[in-house]
Amino acid sequence: MTDMTDPTPLLDAAFWITAAAIAALLVMSAFFSGSETALTAASRGKLRSQADKGEKGAERALKVTEDSERLIGSVLLGNNLVNILATSLATALFTKVFGQNGVALATLIMTLLVLIFAEVLPKTYAITNPESAAARVAAPIALIVTIFAPVVGFVRLLVRGMLRMFGVETDPEADVLAVKDEIAGAIALGHVEGVVQKEDRDRILGALDLGERTVEEIMLHRSQIEMIDADLPPAEVLARSLKSPHTRLPIYRDDPENIIGVIHAKDLLRAMHAEREVHERQGRESQSLDGDTPLVLMDFSGFDVLAVAMKPYFVPETTTLDDQMRQFLHRHTHFALVVDEYGALQGLITLEDILEEIVGEITDEFDRSEVSPVRSKDTGDWVVDGGMTIRDFNRSTECNLPDEEANTIAGLVIHEAQMIPNPGQVFSFHGYRFEVASRKDNRITKLKIRPLGDS
Repeated sequence: MTDMTDPTPLLDAAFWITAAAIAALLVMSAFFSGSETALTAASRGKLRSQADKGEKGAERALKVTEDSERLIGSVLLGNNLVNILATSLATALFTKVFGQNGVALATLIMTLLVLIFAEVLPKTYAITNPESAAARVAAPIALIVTIFAPVVGFVRLLVRGMLRMFGVETDPEADVLAVKDEIAGAIALGHVEGVVQKEDRDRILGALDLGERTVEEIMLHRSQIEMIDADLPPAEVLARSLKSPHTRLPIYRDDPENIIGVIHAKDLLRAMHAEREVHERQGRESQSLDGDTPLVLMDFSGFDVLAVAMKPYFVPETTTLDDQMRQFLHRHTHFALVVDEYGALQGLITLEDILEEIVGEITDEFDRSEVSPVRSKDTGDWVVDGGMTIRDFNRSTECNLPDEEANTIAGLVIHEAQMIPNPGQVFSFHGYRFEVASRKDNRITKLKIRPLGDS
């Protein structure tokens, strides 16, 4: 007969100790989950800004997130350890109380507890203000990373070895997302959501693109360059310089390809003015000696234009805009002639051309205003100059024509049509309808463009 006078209590001290241990492990799991979210979601740019202001927590967060692979490995190791231990203790506890049914009950209850209190709650809190949360947890996480370093290092080697067996090479130093791509994506998303204005988006993206674009894409083509023949009379050179809207003009001899200098209008005027003063002073001195000698006006026939011309500065057409802007600033010049791999002249580029890629068109009272796309109210067509760059068209119209294969609208049409089209021909590609409105020789001068969805 079984003695029922002294039964073993189910809710003894061991039960409460185990329950307290499970609760503590759930708190630790919440800490690991929240720390992982905070440290991975925190903006390193904001952390750097806070660290520069003297916030130690932000500085520690920056340091601990430098090796993201080791950080994630340590946090996941700690999180899995406490979750597995908490689940094991709960299973043992519920089995002791409820017998074989305790396994299913422990699984259900621990799933709910881990999901709510160790995953969703801490991660939601961390994602609301990741930078401040990351600064607070950086110190203890740094200690945990140091403690788990040997185990995490072994796991990293094991994982890389297994991935290599399947032909996957890992680069721990590579960023998951390039900084420039991250900024560009955030700006584009902000514009779509209405937070970032179109002008601000264009300026920022234009500055980010300077390293990806070349001078060939924005240079003034050689057919449009205004030049001066070095063999012209100096007076004619002066007249053309004054008539031109440009301050700097290339000087050639015999062949426009043979550029021997660049004349600056102010240098030319200054030199001619100085020589005229010398001539007039000598004339006045001659008159003072002989009152009958008339004062002869200077015709500048002996003036050497090349003496005041600057040495031409040539750059390869493949130079990036970022590098070219640095060269302009370093050389204290704003004007360069663009040549191809054979040294043949292709065009010219100025510092203003590069700045316009960032801030948009820069004009003054002497500039010839460029014709912007005009949209017809009746047909919905944009009337575009064929020489307009695709980038400028996209900026003006919010369209998204590709510029990988051509720089200008006319070039894009020729590339897609694989021919030089005649006036009146119509093409459809990239979601738009292109109609050739006019053509001069082999150059498309005017086009009409509209989205294919428009009637």
